[in-house]
Amino acid sequence: MSDAAYAAGDAAAPARLANFPISFFATVMGLSGFALATLRLEQFAGVAHRASFGVLVVSAAVFVVIAALYATKIRRHPAEVHAEWRHPVKLAFFPTISISLVLLGTATQVFHAGLGLGLWAVGTVAHLVATLAIVSMWINGEHFEAPHLNPAWFIPAVGNVLVPLVGARYGYVEVSWLYLSMGLLFWIILLTIVFNRLIFHHPMPPHLLPTLCILIAPPAVAFLAYESLVGEVDGFARLLYYPAVMFFLLVAIQLPRLFKLPFALSWWAYSFPVAALTVATFVMAERTGLAVFAVAGAALYGLLVAIVGWLVVRTVLAIRNHHICRPHL
Repeated sequence: MSDAAYAAGDAAAPARLANFPISFFATVMGLSGFALATLRLEQFAGVAHRASFGVLVVSAAVFVVIAALYATKIRRHPAEVHAEWRHPVKLAFFPTISISLVLLGTATQVFHAGLGLGLWAVGTVAHLVATLAIVSMWINGEHFEAPHLNPAWFIPAVGNVLVPLVGARYGYVEVSWLYLSMGLLFWIILLTIVFNRLIFHHPMPPHLLPTLCILIAPPAVAFLAYESLVGEVDGFARLLYYPAVMFFLLVAIQLPRLFKLPFALSWWAYSFPVAALTVATFVMAERTGLAVFAVAGAALYGLLVAIVGWLVVRTVLAIRNHHICRPHL
């Protein structure tokens, strides 16, 4: 590298850090969801949890790196962080930090219950704080408009349904019902207004179209949370599972249009929802004994592997080519 190129790269580093997006934590959600799906596949197949442990370690390492970088951004560029917090779209991605901790704690409890409980507890408390703060901003903010709505708005409030996945196992049954109730309530509210925005207003910006996949996650995770609490798949559980299938099919027919878009971090929205539906489908296979769910779960897991592998490659290339951490992203 020439002296001029080195100097240019050195000068660009602070600017890239200033534009390091909060949405980077969505990668941890995707990888953690992949770890949970791998855990469920291993459990279903009756094999040791080796692959899932490897994915979990990678997920935790990515979280540490991203958290360290964003903490540095907070210290060096507080104005840019405040601008993200005030941004009507980027605001929804702040709870991906607490959700990542909840997911890491959920996966870790299989290998180390104490560490898993610690991660889950910190994430659970942090997510409640984030939910209250962001919903309060939605209610009191004067700069939110209908075009700002997109499925990423599910993340802050509906993310509460993740807490019960292992809450009962840790002994926090009523806490789990509280979070499940909050998540379901906001899912119904936000689903209504998001569809109003999608149908009756201008189309979403192209870089946000991948967030349509987020529609799959709330009912799939709510199904898992409810099944974890009641211990069976009853009628209400099915009323949660099948909307997730419907949204998966709805997104699937949009894929030809979605894959024409340039890569952005929002593409990681493909990963966690598919992981959630994969786990839910394996649970359906275990509870119903129907082979169709086992086949569907295996197919979804294969799709998830392809999606995560593709996203990792595209993200690494985008980082190397400086296509991420730019002002317009």
